[in-house]
Amino acid sequence: MAESAGKLAGRIALITGASRGIGYHTALAYAREGAHVIAVARTVGGLEELDDAIKADGRGSATLVPLDLKDFDAIDRLGASIDERWGRLDILFANAGVLGGLSPVGHIEPKTFQQVFDINVTANWRLLRSLDPLLRASEAARVIVMSSGSPHSCRPYWGPYAASKAALEALARVYAGECDKTNIRVVIVNPGVARTAMRAQAMPGEDPETLPHPSELAPQLVHLASPEMTENGRIYDFEKGRFTDFRRPE
Repeated sequence: MAESAGKLAGRIALITGASRGIGYHTALAYAREGAHVIAVARTVGGLEELDDAIKADGRGSATLVPLDLKDFDAIDRLGASIDERWGRLDILFANAGVLGGLSPVGHIEPKTFQQVFDINVTANWRLLRSLDPLLRASEAARVIVMSSGSPHSCRPYWGPYAASKAALEALARVYAGECDKTNIRVVIVNPGVARTAMRAQAMPGEDPETLPHPSELAPQLVHLASPEMTENGRIYDFEKGRFTDFRRPE
């Protein structure tokens, strides 16, 4: 039986995009801190590798959920299954996302635009819709929403991705406000530059060995998931190493 000692001992954590990159290394880190990880991804092989690594480490455990986040009905069933087995959810790390390629706005294919919004926005809304009662059942639920610098820089050719992350941040901020007087805390994360498949897709000429490894983000992501983290509705910027406030209207 896995050890239960750790900063996340006994907590139930759902991570999307858990088969590689930031999601994979965060899942490992959460398991090492004693969490039971519900690992969600499309890639079965990557999930199995994660499970092997968690078992080899011996400090946590995992439930593997091969799932395409565009299957919105399956997201509803996932919430029902978690309710039946555990009756609560302590951590949601909404990490999965797609770039959708780089293109002038006038050249974006409608199916590409739709896919980016389906994964980056709608799937996360469906997750919150399905999991909200389970988060409310936790004594100290933490929701971590992965964004980027794109909705703030709005660089040319990044239209679908930047627009979807702007929508996701707005959704997360609204949810944070709704949860302000509850046991749920919601934070948005800008991971900055990291050695991920998405970064390689966006910057094919870049040497990945010059970039921070995704595992370097894991310690802070553990803190953000812990009961000790009490920030709500703020963005954590990894490159600045601190939380930043959104500009609010007077």
